[in-house]
This record gives sequence, structure tokens and C-alpha cells, in this order.
Amino acid sequence: MSATGKPGGHTLSDSTEEIKKKSPAKKAKPAAKKKKAVKSKKSGKEKSGKIILVESPTKVNTIKKFVAGKYKVLATKGHIFDLPKTKLGVDVENDFTPTYIVMKDKKKILKEIKEETKNAAEIYLATDPDREGEAICWHVANEILRVQKEPGSQKIVRVTFNEITKSAVLNALDNPREININLVNAQQARRVLDRLVGYRLSPLLWKVLRKGLSAGRVQSVALKLIVDRQVEIDAFNPVEYWSVKGLFEKLNAGKFEAKLTEKNGEKIDLKAEPDSAVVVAELQNQQYTVSDVVKKERRRKQYPPFITSTLQQDAAKRFRFTAQKTMMLAQQLYEGVEIKGEGHVGLITYMRTDSLRVSAEAQQEAMKYIGENLGAEYVPAEPNFYKSKKSSQDAHEAIRPSSAYRNLGAIKDSLDPDQFKIYSIIWKRFMASQSVPAVFDDTRVKIAAGPYTLQANGSIKKFDGFMKLYDEEPKEQEGGEQDSNDGSQEQALLPELNTGDALNLLELMPEQHFTQPPPYFTDASLVKALEEKDIGRPSTYAPIISTLVYRKYVDRDRGKFMPTELGTLVSGILSKNFPTIINEEFTAKMEGDLDRVEEGSVEWKTLLKGFFANLTELIAAAEPHMDEMKRELEGNIEEKCEKCGSRMIIKWGRFGKFLSCEKYPECKNAKPMEGMEREQEKIEGSCPDCSSPLLLKRGPYGAFIACSRYPECKYTKQHIIKAGVPCPECGGDIIERTFKMTRKFYGCSNYPKCKFMVWDKPIDEKCPKCAAPFLLEKWRKNNVTVYCRQCDYKYDKETVSNE
Repeated sequence: MSATGKPGGHTLSDSTEEIKKKSPAKKAKPAAKKKKAVKSKKSGKEKSGKIILVESPTKVNTIKKFVAGKYKVLATKGHIFDLPKTKLGVDVENDFTPTYIVMKDKKKILKEIKEETKNAAEIYLATDPDREGEAICWHVANEILRVQKEPGSQKIVRVTFNEITKSAVLNALDNPREININLVNAQQARRVLDRLVGYRLSPLLWKVLRKGLSAGRVQSVALKLIVDRQVEIDAFNPVEYWSVKGLFEKLNAGKFEAKLTEKNGEKIDLKAEPDSAVVVAELQNQQYTVSDVVKKERRRKQYPPFITSTLQQDAAKRFRFTAQKTMMLAQQLYEGVEIKGEGHVGLITYMRTDSLRVSAEAQQEAMKYIGENLGAEYVPAEPNFYKSKKSSQDAHEAIRPSSAYRNLGAIKDSLDPDQFKIYSIIWKRFMASQSVPAVFDDTRVKIAAGPYTLQANGSIKKFDGFMKLYDEEPKEQEGGEQDSNDGSQEQALLPELNTGDALNLLELMPEQHFTQPPPYFTDASLVKALEEKDIGRPSTYAPIISTLVYRKYVDRDRGKFMPTELGTLVSGILSKNFPTIINEEFTAKMEGDLDRVEEGSVEWKTLLKGFFANLTELIAAAEPHMDEMKRELEGNIEEKCEKCGSRMIIKWGRFGKFLSCEKYPECKNAKPMEGMEREQEKIEGSCPDCSSPLLLKRGPYGAFIACSRYPECKYTKQHIIKAGVPCPECGGDIIERTFKMTRKFYGCSNYPKCKFMVWDKPIDEKCPKCAAPFLLEKWRKNNVTVYCRQCDYKYDKETVSNE
């Protein structure tokens, strides 16, 4: 039965007035004395007990320890109510009213919550401190109020904490507040916007390509960034250029290198080897004299503490972690880990944030630690403050350790290696942000050689400052985007040089170079681009990337994102027909509008009306062209169907392009396109039958290795894809297999001797609850659940639904 008394849906009122009637309206004051149990006027029965509702089961164990049996702690395990999956769920004719239903896998949880809360005097809603958490509270509060037999008999309040420590949790319980309806409306607006885009645009893709494809308000813009970058790379033409370095020596003072920079006071440009050869010949006959020496002290400022995007970038560069893995590990650290001698402890503050704000208490504790352990010279005279970007929501602090004194040595033995990697960079970065600048002595030397000028640079670290705590931000791993040199690293030492010193030339070293194309996006650089362009918010960066990979719109090849042919087609169709929606500026503006809904300055349904009117107009203009686009993609194939004589056309399936009879479904003839077999790439080795090169191909039964001379040579063998974790029964490799052509499963490589198998993908993550060696990852349409097969531990990974 719905909240409105009608079966089939839970339609909650969203007007501010009605919500205030149904939601807790009065701000609860901290109790100075122990309150009496609430007594029902009708029944005379007393309600007693206090319940805290959190999102994650992991938090339950952490918070239970803090409240010492005074509260019962339950978990919602994420959202309980959502829009239905099988229909739009938004009444666009009736003021965009959403219809919420209980999620299929959450009915048991909701039943338990209602049973536990029906006799509770006080209910504290303590889900995550963001829009999604606020919406979960609002839905649960409305459901509890709906089934109350005596309205007003329970105190239902909202509490939030930025870190899961005893002081933070108890302080939150002493200072409850109302549910923030503006936060709820911002979440509803985002959810409805994404549903409207997904349900209206995706069918257009189905008409042109195939069913099952999706379009999204944010997802499609991120895909466009990757596709546009690929277009730039493909169009790039490398340009040759040359440089010349000289190796010099000052008598009794050592050797050093200098680079040719100018001729006759202008920047030198050597385009080809003949240009370089002429210059080298002229330099051979010159006298070399130091013409200028500049020495100065440079202060290298410390980095600010991490926000979501910079944490994901740093982890990707240092450890090659995906954004999704980084957030999963950070979530574990935030929710609490068993620490030797302390029990279950939340190690970091909330990890979805775009604010650089830090509490005064945390600053003072960090400065005290630095003074005690490094010395007074490493402590700033005043606390360091960092300015957040203009579009920052500033809802939470920056990411920091919950205690500066919980240093790396104290917790290393309690964390698994990946957890420790993430905690270590968070702790180091925060502590360094509260320290002082590093100091360098920089030297720049110019060398005159007739009409030519060469330059050498040197740098000596004079005082390490914050760098004693946090080493330099790493460059992108090989194959990714390189950070520009910010001059913070020490450069080559130079001998003591003075103006007028004569130098001996030992060697001239010309070198050929080519200009480089724009780099492929990686996890780090894509997150950076999304943040800089205000596409999405901290909570959506990782899900956006995961969705693009899962939909097979992009491939992640050695850390680089490359659009697939399918992704390129999808992006092209959407960009051509919806240029005012699938673009960076519109998406950034929409994120700003959602922020204003959260602030209360924009009414959420007014925002939806304006957007939907524009969307409807664009769809009406695009629909007539879909058949034409489909014909273009089908191609002008001269081949005839050998079964019925009709024309063969190009179609798209799960494995890419194929040829199909245009009379389908009357004629079901289909076959691979000649020269366009399923994905294939050259691999090392040669065919044992004919010595031709081997190819890695993908067919309906999975990946396999085949001879490149097929069909003349029919050599094939299975390609083994390892899951990366050992078999728990015999120690063999768990490998990917295919069942009945389409469904994957994972089994032991020692089959049939070992018959271990699982349907879901094993991932190399140890269970934090029972220490099982690996977890399993279950993918559904718009949801990914990670769970343990040995205990009841599980959590939902972040995914983007039609976003």
C-alpha cells in the first residue's frame, strides 16, 4: 500500500508545507536531565528506547562502541526508496511528481526498521552528511510517520557527523536538527533530471543502434570529453624539432650541462637535423664565458589537504588505483576499521567533499604534533588556511585523519596494504598542509658563446619544511598525462660560478624531438577535467567513470581511456542532436542550479519545468532524423543475403558490428563482417602450425587466440583471463569462463580436479569483517554490490544511473 493509500507506489509529498507537517519540525534541544518515556494518550503504553539509523553496516559496529548500549544502531544499507526501474516514475503532467517505491532488495530491511522503531521514543537519523543521505532520512522518516498509530508519539530528528569518532558522534546526538528539505529537494531534482534524460534520450539510441544503450546528463558529457580527445590525438601531426646541450667544465670546479636557448638575443628554433648541424659546427669554434649569474631564495608552498578529486588523482598517479577503488578504500577508512588497542575506529573524515575547510581543533592538534615530533621550526606562526574554489558546496571539511596522533606507525599493522596506502597519503598530505613552506636556493647561469646563449639551472634544498612530511605530487604513470614541472624538485647542482668565468667545452649533444599529441585521459586526468569544468560533483566522479567502462563506451588500456567504436557513435549521435544539453557549459550550469536548490534560492520543480520544455523541443526536432541516421550507419553494402536474396545491412550487437539481412526478423541470416571480426589484436608469438602471427580475438564463448591466416589455418587455443586471486580450495588461478555462450562465470584453472566456481567476479580485496581472502562483485543494471561469500559483509559500489 502506498503512502497515499493507493497500491503500487509510495508517492511522497514534496511541498515544503506538507513535509514540515510530516517530518520532524521542531529542533530538539539537548536534554539536561533524563527524560521520561513518552506515553501514548490513547493506549497508555509507554514508548521507550533510542534508535540510531546509519547507512552502512560497518558504521553500526563503530557507533555501537561509542553509545555503550544506550542506543540501538541499525543500517539502511543505502537508499530504501527509489524511482521504479521499469517505468519513468515521474508524472510530467502533474508538476513532475515522482513516484517512489521500496527497492526490491530493501523490503526486508524496511520491515526490520519499522518493527524496531514502532516502540522507540527517539529516532536519530544519522545517514551520510550529503544530499543522498538527507534524502534517505526523509524517505525513512515519512514511512515511520505514515505507519504511526499515535501521531506525534515519537521524536524523529536528523544528526550528522563529519568523522566517526566518539566525540563527533556524541556531539551530534546532543545537537540534532530538522531534516533539511532543501538538501532533499536538490537530491530529488538531480534524480528526476537524470531519469528524464535517460528515459527520453536512450530510446533514440535504440532506434539508431540497438536496445540496451543508455544516455545520461553527466555520463554523456564525460564520454564526449574522451571522444573529443581521441579526435585530437588522431588528427595530430607530430612536428620535428632539435635541441642542443653542452657539457662544460670550470677548471678545478666540476662539470655541468647547459642548454642552448638563444641566438642574437632571440629564442632559437631548430626545426631539422641540418639546422642543428650548422649550429653545432658554429658552436665548436666559440669561446665560452659566464655572462650572468642570478641567485635567489625560493619558497615552495605546501599543498592543501585533499578533497575528493585530488585524493583520486594522487592515488591514481602513485598506486594506479581507479577512482572507484580509491573511494571504496576511503569509505572503509571513514566508516571504521579495527585498530589494535582501540577497537573499531573511524580513521578519516567524510571522503566526498570539495571544500578545503579544516576545523580549528584539527589544525591545533596537527600543529601540536608537528612541534612535538619535528620541531618548532616546522610549525607556522598562524594556522594555514586554504581557499576553496568558487563553486565549492563547502558542506564538509577537507579529507583529513580523525586524529593527527594516529600516525602511520601506530596503525600500519591494523590495515591491509591498500587501505594503508590511502591512509598514508591522507595523513601525510594533511599534516604537511599544516606545516611551513620548503626553502630552495635557486641559481640561473647564462653562458655567452659568440652570438649564442646557453643556460643552466640549479637548485639546492635549503630547508625541507612541509616536504619532510609529504613528498612531491608524483607525475602521471607512464602512458598518462604528465604534470608540468612546477620547479619544486631539486635540480642539478652547479659549481661555484661567477660572471666572467671562462669555461671549457667538453661535448656538444644535439638531440632530435617530436611534438607530442594531447595525452589520453586517465583516471587522474579525467577526474581533474571533470572537476575543473564543474561536470558532476565529488560523489559522482568515480561512478561516472565506472559506468562508461561498464557500458563499453570506453576501454581502459594500461590506465588510458580510449573510446570504443560504439562509444564514439553514441557520443556523435547525442552531440549532433542535443548540442545544447550534451555539452560542458550546460552541465556545469545545471550543477550550479542544483546547488542553488540546495541553498533554497531556486525552486526544484521550476528548474525541472524549464529543463523538460527544452528537452522535449530537442527530441521533437531530432526524432524525424533518426531513420536517416540509421540508414547511414547501415551502410551501402552490395552483398545479398544468401538465404532470401535481400540486401545485407550493418547492425550493432553486443559484440560490435555484424552483417544482417534487412528482412529481419522474417529472415534471420547474420554473419561477421569480412575483415571486421570481433575485437582482435596482435599478440606475441607465432602460430605453431604455420608460423604466422597470432591474434587475440573475442567470440561468443569469450576471448581466444587464433592464427592470423584463418580460415586457411584453423589453429586456435583458449585465452586465459585471470581474476587476480588464488583459488581458496587448491591455490590455483581463478580464471574467467563462459557458460552457454553469453554468461560469464569464474572457476579454478585446475578444473576438473578442482571444481571451485562462482558466478560473480572475484576482486582482490580482503573482507574487513571475516578476513576472507577476496570479495565478489555483482553487477546489476544500475547497481554494483561487493559482498563476501563467507559472511554477511556487503556494500553497494557507487554507480551512476542514466547519468
